[in-house]
Amino acid sequence: MLDAPEGASFEDIGMQTSGTPTLDQLRVFLCVVETGSFAAAGRRLNRATSVISYSIANLEAQLGLPLFDRESTRKPQLTEAGRAVLAEARTVSHSLDALRAKVNGMLSGLEAEVSLAVSVLMPGERLVDALRAFQARFPTVTLRLNVEALGAVQQYVASGKAVLGIGVEIWDKTGDPLEHIAVGEVEMLPVAAPSHPLAMVDAAGPGLAREHVQLVIADRSSLSEGQEFGVIATRTWRLSDLSSKHTLLLAGIGWGSMPAHMVQADLAAGRLVELHMPEAKHRRLPFTAIYRTDRPPGPAGRWLIQRFAGQAADEPMAPDARSTNPMLAVSPA
Repeated sequence: MLDAPEGASFEDIGMQTSGTPTLDQLRVFLCVVETGSFAAAGRRLNRATSVISYSIANLEAQLGLPLFDRESTRKPQLTEAGRAVLAEARTVSHSLDALRAKVNGMLSGLEAEVSLAVSVLMPGERLVDALRAFQARFPTVTLRLNVEALGAVQQYVASGKAVLGIGVEIWDKTGDPLEHIAVGEVEMLPVAAPSHPLAMVDAAGPGLAREHVQLVIADRSSLSEGQEFGVIATRTWRLSDLSSKHTLLLAGIGWGSMPAHMVQADLAAGRLVELHMPEAKHRRLPFTAIYRTDRPPGPAGRWLIQRFAGQAADEPMAPDARSTNPMLAVSPA
């Protein structure tokens, strides 16, 4: 172990008896790199230049590698080994900063994670807008996202797998105390490929839709058991996701209802056509944000509900956005 400069404390030099570098040594190392010299690093850290030099020498001794070239240039230059250590030191420093920020947020009441279940019908633009803003507002909060259909959104919330859900079909049969907040709607259009028989008539007569295979999204939960939503045809194909349904519609395999935002380009290009049938007109389904009243979301979760509600109102979200639900009041960060 190197001798410490006169007057330097163990805290000043980041010294320890093992060969493992301390966080303080890494901090000094990063400061030297950022400021360009030992003297500048000493001024920033309010330490003597000799203490900075000793701390770096001790770090090099512990690692068994020279981090700076002090001989060929007046200012210390990173060696190849130093550049490799620099990347790892920055990773450790950033991780420590993130840990401190997360702990400070938790101490102030901010949740560490928000688990969100969203309906597969949610427009991607709305989801991206909300989550991008969420990331900027709450950088220390982890997000867990599940995209589900029908009752699976509510089941995630009821089971505790998600603290917050945004769905289009909400059932009360679970017996769980749920809070409901309106956050907009989605337009659904009955469509088929141009080659489909239903697309070859200007207006299908009553009962004609029942004669052709209808593509339907299956509910992976048991909440809608015994119930059918928008199912008209006597023959149906049950699909697990909206992407597969979209692909089969384009191929002319059946007809079905799709969110307007997902098929606008296909309608404009003629790859799909909107069907005009008395049994299956286009309709609007409400989006509802839900959470258990006995497990309400924290500040970050409430802010996320506000963001979705603000989108529906076509108004920019403000930190003090009003809500009819007092639980949604979020203090400015």
